[in-house]
Amino acid sequence: MNIKSIKFLIAGAAALFAVSAASAQPLRVGMECTYAPFNYRTADGVLAGYDVDVANGVAEIMGVELEFVCQQWDGMIPALLANKFDLIVASMSITDARLEKIDFSGPYRSSVGRIIGRSDANLELFDDMGGPIAAKFDGLRVGLERASTYANWFEAKLPGADVVLYDGSEPMYLDLQNGRVDVIMTNPMKAQERFLANEEGNEFTFVSPAINEVEFFGVGVGIGLRQGQDELREELSAAIRELINNGSLTEYALKIFPFPIHNPEWGKV
Repeated sequence: MNIKSIKFLIAGAAALFAVSAASAQPLRVGMECTYAPFNYRTADGVLAGYDVDVANGVAEIMGVELEFVCQQWDGMIPALLANKFDLIVASMSITDARLEKIDFSGPYRSSVGRIIGRSDANLELFDDMGGPIAAKFDGLRVGLERASTYANWFEAKLPGADVVLYDGSEPMYLDLQNGRVDVIMTNPMKAQERFLANEEGNEFTFVSPAINEVEFFGVGVGIGLRQGQDELREELSAAIRELINNGSLTEYALKIFPFPIHNPEWGKV
C-alpha cells in the first residue's frame, strides 16, 4: 500500500468518525422551565410536565439523547435562530407568523385560549354567539404573557383594552389575585390545573368561551426547529404520530388532566 492510499484511508476514517461524533451529539431542547404543568422544575429541580414527556418520548423513538435549555419565552425563537438550541418543545402554537421564521413538526397538543376573572365581577364580555363585545373591554386591565398568541389576539381584536404584559405566567396570576389586573387570558388547561382547581383560584372562573381562531392560535402546538431541516422535521412528525397511535400522548395528558389534549386524527399519515 502506497503513502497516497494510506492518507486516503486515514482521511476517510476521520470523516466517518466526525459523522459518527456529530450524530452522537444530543439534541438541545429549549423550553421555559416555568410553565407548569407543561414544562417546569419540581421541588427537587427535575424538569417535568407534558412538554417534557413529549420531548423524551420523541427522543426515545428517534434514538437520540436530549439536553434541555431553559429560555425566557419572548426570546425563544431568537435563541433557536441563534443556535442556542436545536428544538423548541415549549407549548408553542403553530401559527402563520411563526412559520415565516421557523418550521414546526406536526402538532402534539391542542391550542386554545380563555379569559379568567373574578366570579363575583359579573363580567359579560361576550355575546350569545361567543364573540367579544369590544366596548366591554375598553379600559379593562388585561394580563397577558409577552409575545404570546393571546397578546396577538388582543392587539388585533380588542385594542381598547388596557393590556399589561408579563414575562411569565406566575406574576400574572399573582396580579390577578391582588387586583392589579381585572382579567387574564391564558391556556385553559394550564389555568384549571395550576390556578382554578387550587385554593388561590377559588374566587375566580372562566369568563369567556374557548377561543380557537386558527389565524391567531394555529392548528395546535408543535415542535419548533430551524428552517431547511426537512429530514429532521419529518422524523419529529413521524415520532409524534407514533406517540399518538401507541397511546403515549393520552398517557402523558392523563397524568395531569382528566382527558387527552390532542386530536387523534393527527396520528394519520
